Amino acid sequence: MNFGYTLSGLLVGLLVGVTGVGGGSLMTPLLVFLFGFNPAVAVGTDLLFAAITKTSGVWVHHTKHGSVNWKVVTWLACGSLPCSVITLMILKHFLDIGKEVTGAITFTLGVALLLTAVSLIARSIFVKQTNSIDESDDDEQAIQLGAIQISATIFVGAILGVLVTLSSVGAGALGTVALLFLYPKMKSVKIVGTDLAHAIPLTAVAGLGHLSLGNVDFVLLGSLLVGSLPGIWVGSHLSAKIPEKLLRIILAIILLLIGTKFVLQ
Repeated sequence: MNFGYTLSGLLVGLLVGVTGVGGGSLMTPLLVFLFGFNPAVAVGTDLLFAAITKTSGVWVHHTKHGSVNWKVVTWLACGSLPCSVITLMILKHFLDIGKEVTGAITFTLGVALLLTAVSLIARSIFVKQTNSIDESDDDEQAIQLGAIQISATIFVGAILGVLVTLSSVGAGALGTVALLFLYPKMKSVKIVGTDLAHAIPLTAVAGLGHLSLGNVDFVLLGSLLVGSLPGIWVGSHLSAKIPEKLLRIILAIILLLIGTKFVLQ
């Protein structure tokens, strides 16, 4: 175990618990800039880290709140999982022929961070609207919007599949905002639960793919888990006492700066 990695996991876990922002948008840049990890290793390790940490959250949403729409999860996965596998195959092909993929991963990470920063601001606006909707309309809205809505959901899943596989960023904040646009009458708690449930298979497939490419550091993974799990627990209890909106604005500004640096690098 490495104390620095564990402390970083704790701090990111606290922020995730308080704000609900996906750990990837915070953890991956931290691993690259602070600890000097290769972007591919940072992405691969963070993907497996996300798959493990999100599982407990989905269990709570499904069993206690009943806030997962599994039909929407299925439609998203129909787009994201095949695109994740295809992206991994392309990465493997470039590695096999000796071409460098770090630049592509770094640029995609920057774009994903910029999109996440914008989505944090957009999410605050749209959540206010969804909170006023009667929860009893959720499932009807989700399953009766027809072929166009299903196609749009699959398309969004495909974009997330590519972004998450290349950058480990997007499954949380970007997925949430996309669902808010696609299903404006769905209750916000169900938006979060559904997006979280979709993120598990996506991050697991992408993470295992990166593992097969040698892009996972298990010492780092274990150290992050030791710190982040209690951090998320503490952060979730502190969320009612800390001004979440202010933290979201600060995080959005930080992600804009980091994303710009990655894109221009």
